[in-house]
Amino acid sequence: MHRIAVNRTMAIGLAAVAGLALSACGSSGGKSNNPLSSGGSKKSVVVGSANFPEDELLATIYAQALQAKGIKVTTKLNIGAREVYYPQVKSGAITIIPEYNGALLTTSVSPSSTAASTAQVDAALKAGLPTTLEILNPSAAQDADSVTVTAAFAKKYHLTSIPQLKPIAKNMVFGGPPEFKTRADGIPGLKKNYGLVFKNFKRTDESSTVTFTDLMNGTVQAADVFTTSPQIITDHFVVLTDPKNNFAAQNVLPLVYKPGVDAKITGVLNAISARLTTTALLQMDSALVVQHASYAQVATGFLKAVGLG
Repeated sequence: MHRIAVNRTMAIGLAAVAGLALSACGSSGGKSNNPLSSGGSKKSVVVGSANFPEDELLATIYAQALQAKGIKVTTKLNIGAREVYYPQVKSGAITIIPEYNGALLTTSVSPSSTAASTAQVDAALKAGLPTTLEILNPSAAQDADSVTVTAAFAKKYHLTSIPQLKPIAKNMVFGGPPEFKTRADGIPGLKKNYGLVFKNFKRTDESSTVTFTDLMNGTVQAADVFTTSPQIITDHFVVLTDPKNNFAAQNVLPLVYKPGVDAKITGVLNAISARLTTTALLQMDSALVVQHASYAQVATGFLKAVGLG
């Protein structure tokens, strides 16, 4: 998951990222508001990331914030998929990595888990993780599956949430990757949780150019889209809320090797999570992919905007 594709240019600027982070988090950059101004740490840490841009950005944010507090940081970015990096965190070769709680749970900790909400997923992780590992506080930011429609379609039918599709689903074509047709949180889940029976299903690749083109030209009326896809901004798509948690939570949070961190380090990481929202992450992804800003630029802008720089 978490592929990022772009279908047209948008000039958002790094200033917009900073401005959004401020408005989303309600925080200012003054030193008096910085909760991390005291104390010290004798630890040195290795911050790693998976092999896709959003995770590398999050790792850069973690690394910069820790370095700003005098903690010695080595980065090991673009390691690979979870199957590659998870054993490294478990052994302590990686100290800290940005994770997505739902995906971590069902791929590496408890594949049969049916936990859906943030609280349920985090509780299952805490119960199932090895003793050497710990998840820290979840952020509000999620890179999750969603039911997404165009702004015009949402306006026409006054849509803000998935259950509002029930009266019109019989006339709709839904787009998604082939597995969405049969997986528990795909078409079967939308029928079970919301009573949605669609006219047809069209196979697309999740959050791909094809998906967004099909939405824009009306080939499909709704599609499975990741909540931090930059096209949500560039093409003004509307992500429908999921009140029954059909899609399991995918909150961004730090996964840490417990012997390698202390209260100072966890305080820095939890402060980041407290300020990170889906909207801010979406804007930062757009700066990376659409405007081709560097990880360092975007991370610095975010941390300064929320008073952690």
